[in-house]
Amino acid sequence: MIKRADTLRDTLEEEIVMGRLKPGSRLDEIAMASRFGVSRTPIREAFQQLAAEGLIDLRPRKGAFVAKIGPQRLMEIFEVAAVLEGMCAGLAARRATTDEVNLILQTHESCKAASQQADTDNYYYENEIFHDTIHQASHHQFLIEQTGLLRRRLKPYRRLQLRTRGRMAASFQEHDTSVKAIQKSDEDLANKQMKIHVTVQGERFSDLLAALEKKDA
Repeated sequence: MIKRADTLRDTLEEEIVMGRLKPGSRLDEIAMASRFGVSRTPIREAFQQLAAEGLIDLRPRKGAFVAKIGPQRLMEIFEVAAVLEGMCAGLAARRATTDEVNLILQTHESCKAASQQADTDNYYYENEIFHDTIHQASHHQFLIEQTGLLRRRLKPYRRLQLRTRGRMAASFQEHDTSVKAIQKSDEDLANKQMKIHVTVQGERFSDLLAALEKKDA
């Protein structure tokens, strides 16, 4: 069951990422609780999650403020994430057991079903499982931890970039090339294809922002 704090987090992270909540602005717990018709407890939980993603700053005795993350900084994070995700896929191609390859194929099929249903939110959550399965198959604990940290940091941007036209279908095809490389135990190709996949995510998020800016102009 999805917690109320999780739905609040998704709503607020979208408003932050899309610029409806401006960088540096203060987020008042009481006002937010009134707006969403909830107690302050789920608001505080949502704030904690947003702080972990780097979207807000929690300042002692001052409150919560929307963090200032410039586009250059964001693209730099995507670049590093692409390198780490590529390493995970490459190591998975080399180290994954037969059972782990089968599990990767199962999660890949779940992504396919969500893509065919044109359900971007469901695709995003199935996509998370797909990537995590590849991470685990790398059998490199430190790499798994660091990749997970960046994935959490980029979560709202990765989720929203799926809304660009044709992106979900393209994402699935990018997955497919990575999966086939892992099946063939082709470490270099799996690394390369996954790196391309994550790099494109950053580019498509930039496209989404550009389209919104044009619409608002």
